[in-house]
Amino acid sequence: MTTRSLAKIDAEIARTKEALANVKGTETEVYARIVGYYRSVRNWNKGKRDEYDHRKMFVYDNKNLPENNTKAEASAAPETTACSGNPVRFEMFVRATCPNCPPVKEYMSQVTIPGKTFDVDSEAGFNRASELGIMSAPTVVLFNELGAEVGRANSTADLEVFFEAKEPVLC
Repeated sequence: MTTRSLAKIDAEIARTKEALANVKGTETEVYARIVGYYRSVRNWNKGKRDEYDHRKMFVYDNKNLPENNTKAEASAAPETTACSGNPVRFEMFVRATCPNCPPVKEYMSQVTIPGKTFDVDSEAGFNRASELGIMSAPTVVLFNELGAEVGRANSTADLEVFFEAKEPVLC
């Protein structure tokens, strides 16, 4: 370990301050979406600029996602995983303001397997949705008798594939 004198430390600080004073560069151009298209933030009017300053950035923590969840989840076909047995219970994730939730809730009220509904606007519902990597409402997660997830559905069309198919799609 080397020791430095106070004079050497002061000299290093002075050199660093001088180097920082001589930093040259250009202003960074920031683009953000506003009213349906991307535009340079510096060209926004005062009201839109104020709105931009109040925006919150969200960071998605994907450490709780099951390994089989990918961007393909957004496809029209419901996701399935390897399983043994048919679905024996479900968990449904909905929101009060969700326009697509009522038809899914109606459909699930007519199925014969038991299930639980979670409001993702509540703390408990949000926490459970986070555990399962739920990214949107409505989402219905189907489980087999071992408690393993066997599929997900986001619409009545997806649910019909699971419950009304002539040949089982799950196992």
